[in-house]
Amino acid sequence: MSVIENSKITIIGAGAVGASAAYACLVRGSARRIALYDIAAAKVDAEVLDLAHGTQFTGSSEIMGGSDLSVVEGSHVVVITAGAKQKPGQTRIELAGVNARTLRGMMPQLLDVAPGAIYVVVTNPCDVLTVIAQRATGLPPERIFASGTVLDTSRLRWKLGQRAGVSPSSVHAYIIGEHGDTEFPLWSRATIGPVPIGEWQAAGHPLMSPAELDDIAVEVRDAAYAVIRGKGATNHAIGLSTARIVEAILRDEHAVMPVSTVLHDFQGIDGVALSVPSIVSAAGAFPIRETVFDERELTLLRRSADALRAAEESLRA
Repeated sequence: MSVIENSKITIIGAGAVGASAAYACLVRGSARRIALYDIAAAKVDAEVLDLAHGTQFTGSSEIMGGSDLSVVEGSHVVVITAGAKQKPGQTRIELAGVNARTLRGMMPQLLDVAPGAIYVVVTNPCDVLTVIAQRATGLPPERIFASGTVLDTSRLRWKLGQRAGVSPSSVHAYIIGEHGDTEFPLWSRATIGPVPIGEWQAAGHPLMSPAELDDIAVEVRDAAYAVIRGKGATNHAIGLSTARIVEAILRDEHAVMPVSTVLHDFQGIDGVALSVPSIVSAAGAFPIRETVFDERELTLLRRSADALRAAEESLRA
């Protein structure tokens, strides 16, 4: 594969997350053409107009959109953000029923107008919905995957960078598993620069104990709940992380990201979508099978898979 010329991304859903993703893609120049689709005509037209008014300041990307599915035609990447949003105190899994019904009805229509696209599911619970979407379309797993724990990983790296006194870009650590309550850090492979996370220390930044690392993991896991309590939704950071995933696809970067694909025979896990380090390129997302886990992490990964499998099976009952 190679860099996609005259690239087009369509974002499905003009709510807080969809509009933020469109804005992030526009500002970052993620694609040559950016489309926004929503069944609420007045809302989507207003969002597109608002974004278009700022294109003098954003480079060469073109913004378009509307409430007719024809706006999706020609898309290389389709990002799905449509669905009910998470309410204060509500888990992502509790969102599953209503958003699953929406997705089952939507996916065949999208595939009709953009049969060659790669699909990225952002709507929560994104892991469960990815399994549903993959079954509804029959697409290979690498072509339909969730944003997963890319944002959670960014939250972790930001927090560790603060604590260690370094840039987040110098922190090499991943959140994996469910994008939700059973997610966990891959501490056994985490480093700051070349230094294992448990051995890092610098002036004013002493060693981090296992207990402190556990506290950081909990804070990262619950970060979305804190944002939702304060402002009603998470949107800016997920918009930016979505733009970053799109860029890895359209630019054929072969970037390593913890996106969520439907796994097959990965550490004994089958038929469940959860996040593991994966190579993301113009061909889609491919889990890195050589990823090494310690015994505790394998237990946590399988616990996460079991939780997601139970949630997905409940929607078939």
